[in-house]
Amino acid sequence: MSANNPTNNTIINETNDNVRLIKKYPNRRLYDTKNSAYITITEIKNLVLTCEPFIVCDAKTNEDLTRNILLQIILEEESGSMPLFSKEILNSFIRFYGSTMQGMFVKYLENTMNTFLDFQSKLQGENTTLQNEFWTQFFTMQKSSLQNLMNSYIEQYQTMFSSLKTFATLPNLGELDKQK
Repeated sequence: MSANNPTNNTIINETNDNVRLIKKYPNRRLYDTKNSAYITITEIKNLVLTCEPFIVCDAKTNEDLTRNILLQIILEEESGSMPLFSKEILNSFIRFYGSTMQGMFVKYLENTMNTFLDFQSKLQGENTTLQNEFWTQFFTMQKSSLQNLMNSYIEQYQTMFSSLKTFATLPNLGELDKQK
C-alpha cells in the first residue's frame, strides 16, 4: 500500500518523505519517527488540525492504524461537552453499515464535506454579505443532494420490493409436484 492512501487497514510497505510516520507499540504508546520521540493522542490531533499528513502503523506488523486513531480522537471529542454528532445522526450512520446504500452514503458524505471545506476556505476573511450568500447557496445544494440520495434510495427499495412481490406470487414448486 502506498503511504498516500492510508484509508485501508492494510500493510504499509513504503512511506513518503512528506508523510509523518507514527508507530504504535503494544504498550499503546505512539512513537513519532520524524522527531524520534513518543507523542500523545492530543499531539496527533494537532497534526490533523495543522493538516500535516501522517500515518499511524503497528510497530510490529506495519498494519495501518490511522483510521483507528482518528476514530479514537473523534470518540474523545464526542465525549466532551460539545459533541458534533447527535444520537440520531449516529443511529443513522450505524444503520448504513452493511446496507446497499453504504457506498453511496460514503460518497455523499465525502462530497458534502469537500464542498463545505471549499466554501469555508473561500469565505475566510470575506465580508458578512458573502457569508450569508454562501450559506444560502450551500443549503440549497445540500437540499438537492439529499433529495437525489433519498430518491435513489427509494427507487432501489421499490425495485427490491417489487422483486420480492413477484417472487412471493410465484407458485411453490413443491406444491406443483404434489399436484401432478
